[in-house]
Amino acid sequence: MDYGAFRYEEPYSRPRRRTNYFAWTVIILLLTGFAFAAWLGSFYIFDQPERPDSYRILQKLHKIEPPKRFELTAAPAGEFLSAKQLYDRYVGMGAAELAKTNAELARNYIRNYQQVRGLVPYVIGRYTIVAARELGPGDVFTSGMVTLTNAVDSGELLMEHLYPADPEVLPLMKQTLNVGLELKLERTHDLSAVIHAERLADGRMMITTVPLLYGSYTVTRGLGTFRLEPPRTLNLAAGWPLFKEHARTAAEADYANYRQKTVAAQGQVPIPGVDATGTPPPAGNELVRVEQARPVPVPLATPIAPQNEKLAKATPSPKGGKLAKKQKLQSPPPASTPAQPAVAQKSSAPTSTPIAVALAPTPPSARVAPPAPTVAAAQAPPIATATPVPVLPAQPVPADASGVALASNVGGGSWKTFPAGRMPLGRLIGTGDLRDVAERGLAGERVYLKGQFVVNFSDANRAVLRPRTKLTEKVLHFGAGSSTRIIVEFPAGYNPPQQGAVVSRDEMRPYEITEVRKQEDGQLNVFVREIMQPN
Repeated sequence: MDYGAFRYEEPYSRPRRRTNYFAWTVIILLLTGFAFAAWLGSFYIFDQPERPDSYRILQKLHKIEPPKRFELTAAPAGEFLSAKQLYDRYVGMGAAELAKTNAELARNYIRNYQQVRGLVPYVIGRYTIVAARELGPGDVFTSGMVTLTNAVDSGELLMEHLYPADPEVLPLMKQTLNVGLELKLERTHDLSAVIHAERLADGRMMITTVPLLYGSYTVTRGLGTFRLEPPRTLNLAAGWPLFKEHARTAAEADYANYRQKTVAAQGQVPIPGVDATGTPPPAGNELVRVEQARPVPVPLATPIAPQNEKLAKATPSPKGGKLAKKQKLQSPPPASTPAQPAVAQKSSAPTSTPIAVALAPTPPSARVAPPAPTVAAAQAPPIATATPVPVLPAQPVPADASGVALASNVGGGSWKTFPAGRMPLGRLIGTGDLRDVAERGLAGERVYLKGQFVVNFSDANRAVLRPRTKLTEKVLHFGAGSSTRIIVEFPAGYNPPQQGAVVSRDEMRPYEITEVRKQEDGQLNVFVREIMQPN
């Protein structure tokens, strides 16, 4: 083909297109904005579970746990406040500060009080029931009952006390929670935490509380007992408080009529919670919490080994566990045989010359087999007889224990403390292996604990620690801490770490685990003790 015949005709080819850089720039900016919005949204959702939309999303993602039941000895650290103290705390807050406080109170309850800033406010005192009603789907707590109460010693505070329970016990609760019944909250039995505070139009304060123990309740002059249960879910869209303005006003009006009818025969104007003498009257009937009966463990008799039985060889630790100290296992020295009492016999002649027995110390490195007991008889004149005297075998002297200090705790028990790296042989584990120990038990071996911990509570000879979590775990669990609690016992004379301090323990200075308990909700309570000497 002659291409010169058609000078202005080009061969067929696909036309080249120009790259639209502006469109690509817009797309990249949109994707960057979407990623930034998703990052901010994750913090908004995980850090604020008290918002209804955040709570609903976390439930769908299975990133939130339902409220759990606490034990009286394993409850979050808090402070017990009377009605006057509660009123003084919340009445001085502005609208913005009160809203921030309410968000923090609800957030702590939803997170089961993991990593609480400060102390949890608990309510104590005497309160009189003004009204009681059943909870429904339109409330924050959808099952159980709620009571509106007046403080006996302070007329400026109202309290909503929640009683979450299964529908089966509602008939008994309705018969028990009557108007005029007194509710007595004590720090030794009750842990009713404040989860909301509301300022009323007349200047009074109304708080909402929920018992963290979810125990059993009864009245002092009744036979029925009902048990509370933690709520499975919360309807945060219903809003706080549970007694709205119109319901609270109607309940207070009905209670005023009830008071006037009950004291009409006395001919005096009743003042809620105060009698004519100005002091709170004694309660005729009270609602109190009762403890469930627990079986008492029967101690098992320790089998006594025969006298001639050899000592059992120590079982080595499993291959997967680390050794806290590399040394050989040695059997403890045999206990000293108590000396048998000698019985003196009368004789008509003078007694024989006494026999002196010397015990030579044995070096700790050499193991000498104890000789068989021998009987030495003293020779005396024919007119005198000697009673055989048993001679005990020489006992080996224990090794030098100058580096071991003996300490006692408050409860009267005692244990040895050791320098760094000088503790007995045992298995060293981290916080991730505690659940295996809870399921299998200690199996009679020494188990040591290492890791980094944060002090949540500190007392004279006890401290409560929690494992220090990483940033990734906080984001995945919306800021909640670990469900493991470390209870440390310290000997007398030791200074426990301060609250908020970070404690690091490695293979040279671990804690010794004495017991691991797993609750029904998965909470691990690890009891350890300090066995290391202070630096």
